[in-house]
Amino acid sequence: MTASSPTPASPGLARFNALDEAAARAVLSGICAAPSWTSYLLARRPYADAEALCAAGDAATAALTAAGLAEAMAAHPPIGRPKPGDPVSAREQRGMAGAPEALRAEMLELNLAYQERFGQVFLICATGRTAEEMRDAVRDRLGNTPEREAEIVRAELGRINRIRLARLAEAGPSEEDARP
Repeated sequence: MTASSPTPASPGLARFNALDEAAARAVLSGICAAPSWTSYLLARRPYADAEALCAAGDAATAALTAAGLAEAMAAHPPIGRPKPGDPVSAREQRGMAGAPEALRAEMLELNLAYQERFGQVFLICATGRTAEEMRDAVRDRLGNTPEREAEIVRAELGRINRIRLARLAEAGPSEEDARP
């Protein structure tokens, strides 16, 4: 292959590109629950490579309306309480898994305070973060204005979506993901 030749899509991305629309929609909805985000990505298939897929995800996240952002947020569990039986949620929140009970209780209180202040779940890209880092982040963000917090939430959602899209491009959809 010459330097100017396009690189072929990874096997995972090739599997995603080959899915029918309903199956691809189901996979993307598992990454971000906002229907407008999913539609944006579906309309641009097939993707040549993981970066093109992630760039489309970034653009779709940036284009979310306040309602779309709320739809996306509604699918995220509180930090410290991953969705039961959801390996993605558990993997992303791994930093809370071994946290001492006092820290877990404090995180619950902070989650509730955040939800009361901003009307939504505290969203942070938890991948690779410790329980203490997440606690410190929610403490810091409780002092934000609603406008500033909305900017941070969109950026955090973008990070989460990008990690999930990269994982999709690498491994492809699982059989459970592809079920409509």
